[in-house]
Amino acid sequence: MNKFFKINESMPDLLIGILIFGLFAEFLPVWFLERKLYYSIGLLIGLFVAAFSAWHMAYSIDNAVDYDEGTATKQMQKGSALRYGFWLILLGILMIFDFASPIAAFIGMISLKVSAYLAPFTHKLFRR
Repeated sequence: MNKFFKINESMPDLLIGILIFGLFAEFLPVWFLERKLYYSIGLLIGLFVAAFSAWHMAYSIDNAVDYDEGTATKQMQKGSALRYGFWLILLGILMIFDFASPIAAFIGMISLKVSAYLAPFTHKLFRR
């Protein structure tokens, strides 16, 4: 159970990047939108999914290193399919029930990708 809550060394950098991207994604376009709350809820959902995906990715990598190469590859593929499948199901739910913007949620989910590229810079700025 202790392994379940273990945090990866690069996780704070990813979470800081997700937060910074989320602030920009919230405050820049929200002035031009009619349905501000609809957009904000979608973006917040996407940001939480991105943070959970970052944790799940670190957890999957940590588990995969315990296996041989072939099994580790299968474990990583299974973890990726699970994450992207969850993304698709969530976006489908948002489109069907229309309580939050699926586009904003997708923007929030993509913050994980942006924060991965920004991780070296956030590491230098916030964790000297």
